[in-house]
Amino acid sequence: MTESAPADLATLIVDDEPLALERMELICAGIAGLRVVGIARDGAAALAAIAQLSPDLVLLDITMPELDGLAVARALTRQDYAPAVVFVTAHENFAVEAFDLDAFDYVLKPVTPERLERAVSRSIARRRTRARGEPQWLSEFWVPYRSELLRIAAADVERIDAERDYVRLHVSGRSYLLLQTVSGLEARLDPRHFIRLHRSTILRRERIVGLRHDGLGVWSAELDDRTMVRIGRTYLSRAKAMAGR
Repeated sequence: MTESAPADLATLIVDDEPLALERMELICAGIAGLRVVGIARDGAAALAAIAQLSPDLVLLDITMPELDGLAVARALTRQDYAPAVVFVTAHENFAVEAFDLDAFDYVLKPVTPERLERAVSRSIARRRTRARGEPQWLSEFWVPYRSELLRIAAADVERIDAERDYVRLHVSGRSYLLLQTVSGLEARLDPRHFIRLHRSTILRRERIVGLRHDGLGVWSAELDDRTMVRIGRTYLSRAKAMAGR
């Protein structure tokens, strides 16, 4: 029995500039697997259209009068079955806040068909994952670095440390700050590859080479670079379970 082909990705375009709307419609018409179901010219109209049309994807401008794109995305985070949001904007300085609102991608204007197609392909892949009932673990991070955004694969992250309202991702001797809480991030990481061993620390399982009892009920995890990480008492049971004890 063959798997039926998925329906096209129902897409809503939101932009207050008529020329930008027209250009986006033309680009979308050439992307396989995508179907534009509506357009909106401001934030309030976007929320109304989302409620009426239930799109799978929203291509969302940020700078709009009154209710801007960030406010629309913030409202969508309170919905149980919100569409994927791809911000399409001429401004790169909103990227940190956009990804903190779980944006699926951040595309800068002028938009090229190739760049938008990559964002759409990732949205289609996410919908297929949902349809199969698979957990939607994070596969990548987009982090601000100097004047750009860097893509970091989750598979390359070795350690994550909490720093107030941020987390620090450690990757191959370098580190990057991301606006995210450690608890919120833990819930989105694949537990087959990451384990939280302290209220401030998440480790990649593959880096842990042993557990050491330091006395008086204190345990530490030894990493493959000889670093020792203190295991919080709350997390000791999961550390021992990892070791099969």
